Amino acid sequence: MSWLDEHAAIECCDIVTAGRVTGTPHEIEIWFGVSDGTMYLISGNGPGADWYRNMLASPEVVVKLAGEERAGAARDVTDAAERRRCGDLMGAKYVWDGDASIGLTYEAWCYDVPAIAIEFAP
Repeated sequence: MSWLDEHAAIECCDIVTAGRVTGTPHEIEIWFGVSDGTMYLISGNGPGADWYRNMLASPEVVVKLAGEERAGAARDVTDAAERRRCGDLMGAKYVWDGDASIGLTYEAWCYDVPAIAIEFAP
């Protein structure tokens, strides 16, 4: 079991990305899912979310979780089967009604908007 798997039930983590224009560190708090040592994030605000765009431009990130900081490598989840598994994982962990203020349904959050996988060295 990885350090990440041990903390999979925690509600939120912090992610630090490098700004894609300035290179300045940007930190966000975000929901996450864990499967087989990989962390998954969903961009509920779509492909325009700053943190998502930052990760695509510079995949080296820092994850802060349970008092620990770990370096990871982010990648866009483009495989349909992996995106489906990510949605199932996140949907099981976080049950909510979507966000009408941005036109986001729960179904779209689980399966349609962009997702990121973060992988860590052993």
